[in-house]
Amino acid sequence: MVGIGQRLSTLSQNSGGGGGSNSRPSSKDGSQKNLWSEMLDSVASAKRLPEKNMIVLGGTPESQREFLDTLSSDPSDPRLPTERKRKNVAPIANEFALGYTYQDVLDADQEDILARVSVYLLSEPSPSFAPLLQPLLTPQTIPETLIVILLDWSTPWTWVRQLRDWIRLLRSVLLKLDDQTKIVMEEVMSEWKDRKRGLDSASTGVANTGGPATIPLGPGEWDEELGVPLCVVCQGADKIEKLEKENGWREEEFDFILQFMRTILLKHGGSLIYTTPFLASSLQSLIHSTLGIHSLLKRQSLRHNVIDRDKILVPANWDSWGKIRIIREGFDIEGVGNAWSIEIQDPPGTEDQKPEADDGSSAVAIYEQTIKDPRAATATSVPNGTSGSKPSAPRIEIETEDMQSFLAKQQEILEKLKAEDEKDRAARKVPKQLEMSPSLDEGLVNDHIGPVQFNMGGIQVDADDMLRKLKEREASRNQKRETSSTTVADEKAHNQALASFFAGLVKKSGSGSSPRSSPAPAPGSSTT
Repeated sequence: MVGIGQRLSTLSQNSGGGGGSNSRPSSKDGSQKNLWSEMLDSVASAKRLPEKNMIVLGGTPESQREFLDTLSSDPSDPRLPTERKRKNVAPIANEFALGYTYQDVLDADQEDILARVSVYLLSEPSPSFAPLLQPLLTPQTIPETLIVILLDWSTPWTWVRQLRDWIRLLRSVLLKLDDQTKIVMEEVMSEWKDRKRGLDSASTGVANTGGPATIPLGPGEWDEELGVPLCVVCQGADKIEKLEKENGWREEEFDFILQFMRTILLKHGGSLIYTTPFLASSLQSLIHSTLGIHSLLKRQSLRHNVIDRDKILVPANWDSWGKIRIIREGFDIEGVGNAWSIEIQDPPGTEDQKPEADDGSSAVAIYEQTIKDPRAATATSVPNGTSGSKPSAPRIEIETEDMQSFLAKQQEILEKLKAEDEKDRAARKVPKQLEMSPSLDEGLVNDHIGPVQFNMGGIQVDADDMLRKLKEREASRNQKRETSSTTVADEKAHNQALASFFAGLVKKSGSGSSPRSSPAPAPGSSTT
């Protein structure tokens, strides 16, 4: 029987560093690997979400929140509870300087998270904020970054000036980046250009010669690349109708704005979209496709729209000078493009010391000569009675009123009129026994319908006058009839009196004793 001490000695010998076949490698062995660390790293990398960055420039804190709400909404799935949507919305900190929030992009089934987008927000294009943007652009983040510039339809006459200030600020930041970051930016821009002109032989029908079939870039395309994809979002497209009604804008103004914006963005390879609050749009598809976020369950199609003026969508790498020209003739696309290239060369802050060019060579001046601020135009035209702008359509100087307020005012007016009618009716009220009086009815009818005339035998006859004459004639006849009847009665009474008088006389003469009055006796009669 082997003792305990012998078993321990045997175990100690087998576990020694003698290099036996069953011995485990020591911690000093270079081939040793930490299996648990590898397993944890592999699990962590599998669950790690793709990180995307979006830098939102411009707008107010309210319009930035509106943009993020539109971007995070999912109109295709109304079954998703509102409470769940609110839980998925991260808080937004955008009140001071550089703001931040994030959004988790869900798949079509609203279950799996495709990517997490870190959103950085900046409202003012001040040069002092440039150091805040520079750390966001690194060799690792550049391929996953998108720059969004927010504009608003409440002030479309300031769009080009705002774009100029933001582009100048971005250029000042990009010029200060290190060489490694600039190399990555060039690679990203080359990839975007290849998407524009890269066509494989299978899709074009060209024989495979060992490389992709390419077409050159058109004029004005990618002339002023920024190194980062750019998207311009024009919010509040529902205000277009208000500009048309109140300020007299016509299709010429809206077409000019669209041509100008597309010409500028074509030089930077950017995209353009008009959005309306609370209405479904292609904003989500545009942003996600630009960032390279694609659903695993449902393929989202991104189609351009240049017909509906409140739903414009111009994706990157789609536009060209030829498509811009056909909107409206007379637009100087070459002049605008050249002026813009000169405009953005000035470093930020120099516009305060150097006045704008008055000869019309400045892109901002060209734009603002056509798209004027209606408030400024009204202020300058009131004292002199004229303005330098071309005559526009008449304006409707009436602001739209809330429907409920309008109806409440109309209700008050109706109640007031009703009270006045009741008061007049009470003043005109007559006793019940006189309500059916012909004269009263006639007077009321005449008051309401006025005089009545008709043509009789070619003579215009007044019905009221004819009726009055007939009444007077009838009254005269009645009076004469009454007078004649009275005369006849008087004559009859007089004749009757005479007859009674003479009858009385005869009676008296017949009853007297005069012999002359007694009759002679008959012959042969005797007297006693």
